[in-house]
Amino acid sequence: MGASKTQLFDTQQNELALVAKVLAHPARVAILQYISRQDACICSDLVEETGLAQATISQHLAEIKKIGLLQGNFQGKNLCYCIDKERWDALQEMFNSFFTRIGAQCCSS
Repeated sequence: MGASKTQLFDTQQNELALVAKVLAHPARVAILQYISRQDACICSDLVEETGLAQATISQHLAEIKKIGLLQGNFQGKNLCYCIDKERWDALQEMFNSFFTRIGAQCCSS
């Protein structure tokens, strides 16, 4: 987060911001949507599915992996991965909690 003084914020605020930053790229959203719709681990190339170059996909997968949303084998050319369901559920709960905490009194126009 650079000069954003992350020490001023609690762990959940920092985590939410980090996850939001990773999810802020449409290619990562598309990759996650594709992977989450599969019934098994993906061991194939996402190039055909996304239209992105392999190097670009690898960079995006690395960013997604940093927030713990992927599990699997990331060694060599035989990549097999899927959504980490437990982490997916935890992040969904974190976002739901964030979006449902709106004060009862709100300014009206």
